[in-house]
Amino acid sequence: MTDIENLLHAERTFLTDGGLETWMVFNEGFVPPEFASIVFLDDPAALDAARAYFDRFLAGAATAGAGFVLDTMTWRGGPHWAEKLDRTKTEMMQLNRRAVDFAHDIRAAWADKVAPILVNGVIGPAGDGYVAGVTPDAVTAEKLHAPQIRILAEAGADMISAVTMTNIEEGIGIARASKGAGLPVVISYTLETDGCLPTGEPLADAIRATDWETGSAPIYYMINCAHPDHFRDVLASGDAAWLNRIGGVRANASRLSHAELDVAETLDDGDPDEFGRLHLELARLLPNLRVVGGCCGTDHRHVGCVSDHLHARKAA
Repeated sequence: MTDIENLLHAERTFLTDGGLETWMVFNEGFVPPEFASIVFLDDPAALDAARAYFDRFLAGAATAGAGFVLDTMTWRGGPHWAEKLDRTKTEMMQLNRRAVDFAHDIRAAWADKVAPILVNGVIGPAGDGYVAGVTPDAVTAEKLHAPQIRILAEAGADMISAVTMTNIEEGIGIARASKGAGLPVVISYTLETDGCLPTGEPLADAIRATDWETGSAPIYYMINCAHPDHFRDVLASGDAAWLNRIGGVRANASRLSHAELDVAETLDDGDPDEFGRLHLELARLLPNLRVVGGCCGTDHRHVGCVSDHLHARKAA
């Protein structure tokens, strides 16, 4: 059985990390331009802090006896970010290779304690992760993101995850580009406080449309960047046809809206234990939940509490 097959069929839920960027900014004091963590690869001190950050989550996975999905620091790493990050497009592609190498190094250090560890090539939206704004159509999105996806594939990523997708068309384009590169792909949609995408489409419509336009290319879908209270009712009223396609949740620690979080000067890390307990209900609503982690404001404490609750439930 391959590592991807292990992920899809594991009885024990895999873990992943939390809000890397918010942790690095508010807890470590590293403020990357455009919130692009890929630039940490050029800063030895930031890179050491990032390694320590991931080590905390992997230690939790070792304790839980769970597999781990290890993200690359490439969320805002596509060549279209080059100008804003004061890099050339060639330099951006080199950074993507180094990001995969960094993840491989971390995996090697934990390979005897956590298995499997999948290196997950992270793709972010062309624009803002909170606000849809002007969004590309599916054809444009595929062309825009394909170069980064190809580099991540060549460098040795095991899978691709499109994270904080604000619109359906971009999710479709990335799914097609990943399929073309021969890598399994996960599409993760950002949700607002009403449980809909920032463009206003219901989550169910986003999943159905993406599946229809890509031949069900994503191995599963994920929900990110919203507190469990923001989308629990949407899941509770959903039907199995699309609920069964959701395999991951990376929720926010805070109940604040995206607009409120965008202007916040302090980190709202919520209540880690409550965060963990809320995932028990999410797990009951999502029969194919395979991966849990966190998004804005979360850290190893939140994911540890989720793990404690979910894995205790599995063992009961």
